[in-house]
Formats: sequence, structure tokens, C-alpha cells
Amino acid sequence: MAEAILIVDDEDIIRESLSFVLGKEGYKVRDAPNGLVAAEMMKTESFDLVLTDLEMPEMKGIELLDHVTRFSPETLVVIITAYGSIDSAIAALRKGAVDYILKPVEFDELLVKIRRLMAGRRLTLENKLLRGELNRQYDFSNIVGRSPAMEKVFDTIRKVAATDGTVLIHGKSGTGKELVARAIHFNSKRSARAFIPVNCGAIVENLFESELFGHKRGSFTGATADRDGFFKAADGGSIFLDEVSEIPLHLQVKLLRAIELKEITPVGTSTPQSIDVRIIASTNKNLEKEVEAGRYREDLFYRLNIVEINLPPLAERGDDLPLLVQHFVSKYAREMNKDVRGVDNEVMKCLVAHSWKGEIRELENIIERAVIFAEGSLITKNELPGFFEQRQEALYPFDAGRSMKEAVDEFERQYITHVLKANGFNKEATAKALKISLSSLYRKIEELAIPSQA
Repeated sequence: MAEAILIVDDEDIIRESLSFVLGKEGYKVRDAPNGLVAAEMMKTESFDLVLTDLEMPEMKGIELLDHVTRFSPETLVVIITAYGSIDSAIAALRKGAVDYILKPVEFDELLVKIRRLMAGRRLTLENKLLRGELNRQYDFSNIVGRSPAMEKVFDTIRKVAATDGTVLIHGKSGTGKELVARAIHFNSKRSARAFIPVNCGAIVENLFESELFGHKRGSFTGATADRDGFFKAADGGSIFLDEVSEIPLHLQVKLLRAIELKEITPVGTSTPQSIDVRIIASTNKNLEKEVEAGRYREDLFYRLNIVEINLPPLAERGDDLPLLVQHFVSKYAREMNKDVRGVDNEVMKCLVAHSWKGEIRELENIIERAVIFAEGSLITKNELPGFFEQRQEALYPFDAGRSMKEAVDEFERQYITHVLKANGFNKEATAKALKISLSSLYRKIEELAIPSQA
């Protein structure tokens, strides 16, 4: 679609010549004899650029500039001025005009400027749209969950996103730690700058320092050029150190220095560089135990753990599983352009009873697979992997020779054992998942002779 330009000048010959030249270039051109007429036109029409003279009757160019800045801030303004009025043009630049051009107008020069300005404007608008999509994609309110455990997570994200505080996200692999980190970044004042995710568990140990802090040419074999590290790339934004427990002990002091002094020293130089980076870290290990075992610096742990967010496993989010299932069904049905709207009751029972060792990531993978094979509007058990059938049979054995009490006891024994295993034999978490008191769980364990540990 052609960009729209409004030419504002009280000289007919200038308006007509500029309209002809810009129209030949493919722009949609309108004109006005003064600022007042232009302001009225802008109430009903949108323009990408206003090209205006400064000295005009009714409303001068500087007043029109004020009007555009106030009511149409995305419209660019270029000033046309005589050589003797350059001071006025500079004043207009200070008030928001993007450029000026001198009379008599050199058309080639004008076209070059307008092409450059329009290209820059398109790029700016595209970036805004992309940023808006990212903000919507990673808005914390779109992280699926209504369980009390997740409401607590949402509340913490809301509070910490507005600050620059260091955050440590703790949770099992697959619980969505990076999604939370991105939600914090994209809802912070740093959202317009870079978010750099770093998988600390995937970096070769002897390259850790170079990857994080950069290096100078010739500092080691293979360093054929200067290179910025992840911290420099994140300058002004946020760095997400995923699985921060994997950083080698001898480099932890350098990470501590980067956090405390806000500076890094690339490999091969002794000159520190200032950085402005927010640290968001995650781990699936208990860092306090790592500190006790001497594998992690205590001072670094306390610097990372300013705000802690604990992501609950799926076993503690029973109420959220149907929401997550529907979320992933909708996501993949939309991506694959398939009319799949949900899962049937039998599938939901299988999913609720499943022990999700791979957490949300495993659930998402299974739903994606099911949508691929789905033939109707609802996913059936035929679209689930075969191990669901085997586990369901093992979980719900049928023996017509048993009494009702024996059958109920056997069901409770297997189901409680199943939930205990899913929660790593943590009895408090198991009681919470079963929605019974801790004392009731202990009583059931004793009555039904359930193993209370692996």
C-alpha cells in the first residue's frame, strides 16, 4: 500500500511541483495551503509524512508540528525552509521534526531523504508489531494455570517484573522456567532490549568464560577474532542463565563480580567493561545442598537468590492439567489447520492418571502427537501412545472374584503409590495432590501397607 504524504505550503507552485514529483514516485499525495487546513484534514485522514513550510498564514509550520506531535505522533514531519530561516528549522528539529530541506527544493535530494525516512518508519512499525506479539506471547497472564500454586507464581512475577532484582527460578526440567523468565523480561522496563537465554548445561567447560564474557583475538587457540560474550549481547536487557548450577566452581567468582560490580573482563584482557544486565537464573537442583557439598559458592547463591520463584510440578497442579491440555490442543490444531477441539473423557482420565516425569514439556509433546493423528474433532485414546493403555490396565486391575472393599483397597493402594512416586515420595506434596490431610495419608499408608519410600 502506497505511503501517504501531506504537502503544506502557501505557494501554489511548490505544492503542485512537489505533488507531481512525489506522485510519480508512487506516493499517495494530498496538499493544503496552510497549517490550519492541514490540521483539519488530519482529523479524517492518516498520513505517514507531512512536508510543511514554516512561514504560512492562518497556522505556521511550527504550530502544525505541535499539532502533529500531539495528535499523530507516528507521522513524520519534514520542514521546508529558506536559507535565512535555518535557525527556525533547527528549533523545529528540537520539537520533533525528523529533517529539513532548503528552498529552492532539490527534488533528487528530497526523494533520497523521503525514501530513507519511509524505510526507517516501516522498520520501526514492524519492530513495534513484533514487540507487541512478543509481549502478548510472554504476558504472564497467558501462562496457563489457576491452581493456588500457580497463582502464587503469577503474583511474584507481577511484583518482580517491575524491578531490576535478580531472580532465581527453581523447578524440575520441563516445568516452564524459560517461559517465566521471558514473562519477567517482556513485562519489565527492559522489554525493548535483548533477552539472551544461555543453556549453561550445554557449554563445554573450557569455553565457559569466553562464551559468557567474550574474548580478544589470540587469547587462546582458535580465537581468530574479538568476540562479545553473552553478557555483552544482553547489555541493556536481560540474560537468562538456565541451569546456573552447571557453571564451574572456578568461574563462579567471575559471575559474582559481574552481578555485584556490573562489569566483565573478556578473556585475553585485563580491562573490565561496564555492563547493564538484569540476571534471571534457573536451576533444577537444590543449590543450598550444592553449597553445603562445596560445589557452589555461598556468596553467589545469595546474590542469585534475591527473589526465588518455585515452579510446582504437574503433580501439584491437578486443577491445571485440563487447562493445559486444552491450551496445547488449541495451539497445535491452529498450527496444523485441523478441526480438533479437545479430548474425550477417556483420554482426559488417562492424562490425569499419568505420572508426568517430563512435566509440561512431556504433556505438550504428547498432545502435539495426538493432534497429528487425530481424525475427528476430539482426540481419542487411539491417538495416545501405546504405553497409556498398558499403564491404565496396571493401575485399574479388574478381578471379579474380589469383594467391593478389596477392590477399593487395591485401587487406593495403587493410586496412592502412583501419586507418591510422582511426588518423589514427598508426603506433604502427595497429601496436597490427593486433597487429603497429612494424617489421613499416613493412616492410609499404614492400613494399606503402602511403601512410603523408593
